[in-house]
Amino acid sequence: MTTSTAGPGTDADLLDKLLGDPWEAGNPTGFGALLEADEREEMHAESEGVLDDYGLNAEFVPAELGGRFRQLDRLVEVMRTVWRRDPCLGLGYGASSFIASVNVWSAGDARQRREAAGLLLANRKIASVYHELAHGNDFSRAEFAAVRAGSGWRLDGRKEVVTNLRRADAMVIFARTRPDPGSRSHSQFLVPASAVPDGALRHLPRFPSSGMRGVQLGGAEFRGCPVPGDALLGEPGRGIETALSSFQLTRSALPAMCVGIVDTGLRAALACALDRRLYGGAVADLPYVRAVIGRAQADLLAADAFGTVVTRSLHVLPGETGVSAPAVKYLVSRLLMDAMDGLGTVLGAQSYLREGPYGVFQKLARDLAPAGFAHVSRAACQVTILPQLPRLARRAWFEGGAAPAALFRLGGDLEPLDFGALLPGAPRADGLSGTLVEIAESGADGLPGRFAARFRDELDRLRRDCAELRPRDLTIDARPEAYALAGRYAVVLAAAACLGVGRYGGDGLGDIDERWLPAALDRLDRRLGGPGVLTEPERRDLEEAMFRLARRRHDERRLLDLTGRGIPG
Repeated sequence: MTTSTAGPGTDADLLDKLLGDPWEAGNPTGFGALLEADEREEMHAESEGVLDDYGLNAEFVPAELGGRFRQLDRLVEVMRTVWRRDPCLGLGYGASSFIASVNVWSAGDARQRREAAGLLLANRKIASVYHELAHGNDFSRAEFAAVRAGSGWRLDGRKEVVTNLRRADAMVIFARTRPDPGSRSHSQFLVPASAVPDGALRHLPRFPSSGMRGVQLGGAEFRGCPVPGDALLGEPGRGIETALSSFQLTRSALPAMCVGIVDTGLRAALACALDRRLYGGAVADLPYVRAVIGRAQADLLAADAFGTVVTRSLHVLPGETGVSAPAVKYLVSRLLMDAMDGLGTVLGAQSYLREGPYGVFQKLARDLAPAGFAHVSRAACQVTILPQLPRLARRAWFEGGAAPAALFRLGGDLEPLDFGALLPGAPRADGLSGTLVEIAESGADGLPGRFAARFRDELDRLRRDCAELRPRDLTIDARPEAYALAGRYAVVLAAAACLGVGRYGGDGLGDIDERWLPAALDRLDRRLGGPGVLTEPERRDLEEAMFRLARRRHDERRLLDLTGRGIPG
């Protein structure tokens, strides 16, 4: 069993120290070595060894089973340390096992939980075997079958684009256990790889990809594969229910981890702008470049606030994350991809180079792209949100109360996550929107008050628009205008998260420039269209303030997120 003791600081500080400064030319786990592995389309073995020594998998195992998983926001903080360096390691070493294991913690019995914990704590991997190319994100139509065979089951069918399938020591397999349609037609199974008899599984050729090239994306064809009856996770027919509960963790945590990608991308773009000379001065002196970097910094902070608040919400308001988690996946992935696209214009041709001091940027941009569709697509998240909107509009947004202040206290201790409290059904309350309404109606001063009133008015418009939705608009056949409502709602939730952090964030915000809040809110407001809250001079002042924040954090070797934690260098 591998564990670690962080000593002074946090587990993220310890992992940063073990991995060292990624920009250092001689660092065996630095960007130079990671880029070479990417060119070979391999995981970087030496970095994986460091993660083994640290015991990264213990971050995914609940504390009562011998691991370190108590708070999801702290797990995200540790994982960002990996994603900042190499998203292939973040997904291929870590997050893929996290995605699989949360199903075991949610539905498994005591033996299955111990078995999965033992594998992870021994640096083994568990694959999440869900995907079938024929059905994409619509896993309710999965055809891969598990049929009763005596006291056990027989598995037949194909699974494709599965992370770490060849490298996994166990699989969480999603299978159809009844031929008829409906929400109780599928189940999940925990199957050790060693229990699969010879000839019962044929591995498919690896699926090559333009991003995440080091991640081993495989597939397999199961041919009458026998598994024992006790491989079933939970009760038969509860596979979709378990998945929907587990998705609330993964749909919020994975985009929040991806904030680390943009942290490094922004750092690379800023370094390039400071180093490169143009028109007799540094590129960073150009107003356009300063504005692009300032906007990316504001986008990063908005994404961080939204992702962190919703990961904490899984502890504080677990009955409400059925909507806020897909909203995070929908919006945060878009915020981060747009920020990287903008930063690419700062680097210019350098953004395409695959070696040299800024070669990591092109890799990160490619690795971030799957964030918009991997695990679940942004459109699928909109489909999840849409049916909930009319009832929330009628009964929750202006009628329910605000979320507890503890939700927004960054870094604050929370009760351990209760997997049984995550509900797959429709939320009945919306504390985030309630917080927005409370702040707007409290008469907040200055720019935050103006933005609070703006987003409160948007929530009221959403309420009226949702009342006009037709039954068809609550399904996948909805009109584009209906899909847009889900997107607008995600923006409002993100604004509520930012406002809550601005009011209650406390010491977790450190010494960050307080102008981060209106800067982040302005970036969200501009996604809604219509007249902006700010005048152009006000916007230019905020973008300059965010550029200066990024420059100061860069020079001081500190993270660009809300924590501002120190990093090696």
